Amino acid sequence: MEHSDNYRPRRSCLYMPGANTRALEKAATLAADTLILDLEDAVSPDDKASARQAVQDAVVSRPYGYREVIIRINGLDTPWGQDDLAMAATSGADGILVPKIVTGSQIADLDSALNKAGAQANLELWAMIEMPLAILNIQQIAAASINSRLSGLVMGTNDLAKEMNARATADRTAFQQALSVTLIAAKAYGLVALDGVYNDFKDEAGLLAECEQGRIMGFDGKTLIHPAQLAATNLAFSPEPAEVSAAQAIIAAFQLPENAGQGVIKVDGKMVELLHLEQATRLVAIAAAQRARE
Repeated sequence: MEHSDNYRPRRSCLYMPGANTRALEKAATLAADTLILDLEDAVSPDDKASARQAVQDAVVSRPYGYREVIIRINGLDTPWGQDDLAMAATSGADGILVPKIVTGSQIADLDSALNKAGAQANLELWAMIEMPLAILNIQQIAAASINSRLSGLVMGTNDLAKEMNARATADRTAFQQALSVTLIAAKAYGLVALDGVYNDFKDEAGLLAECEQGRIMGFDGKTLIHPAQLAATNLAFSPEPAEVSAAQAIIAAFQLPENAGQGVIKVDGKMVELLHLEQATRLVAIAAAQRARE
């Protein structure tokens, strides 16, 4: 089941600390496709309540334009989670992101809680995939989207590294299976799939290499920790002009009268099927949306 806007760019998904009102204001000027206003890791226990209010005020005023706004709440098993959820449900945000999801039943419980809190039907639910048990249960987590508002899976590679006692190498050897199975589960159920963060925000070459790896795998975009990472990530996850031209040629060819009703045609000397038309349509639509933003 397709839950989320299939043509919405999500190249760059930037975490912004909910306790920093200046950062929340600055977010309205940044070239991020998605803003994740964070009430969890970026906020100390003493600041949880004030951060919740600051995020609510920022989202209600809605100065963020085209930018998708997601609120990362604290887990419902924490002292702050229930209040975070109640606020986020009716804040006007596009969605909420919940940490440390490990079972499909958690998704069902969250969906029920959001409904009871008065959330609109179009409020999306995204799940952080950052625990080893989540990787083992990834199919049931993704399948919970069939009867819920679950719309996206977000890799939490830092927490996953801690839980696995893994070393974060440049090629991400330790995380290849986790990344792959999460991506496959997301695509099987029509969910957004976002890659984990790159911690060294001053290392643009390393960021670009990891973006390229994520794009090759099939991720829709990447989560980021610093505005300095936006330009490189947007570039890495944008279709190249040659890709857009090739996609436009496929769409144009299928629209020719002589190709009406055809399942397989020849375009520029290559055999092209309807699945390629679907891919081309999505790519062209996303590229158009990206151009409109820039």
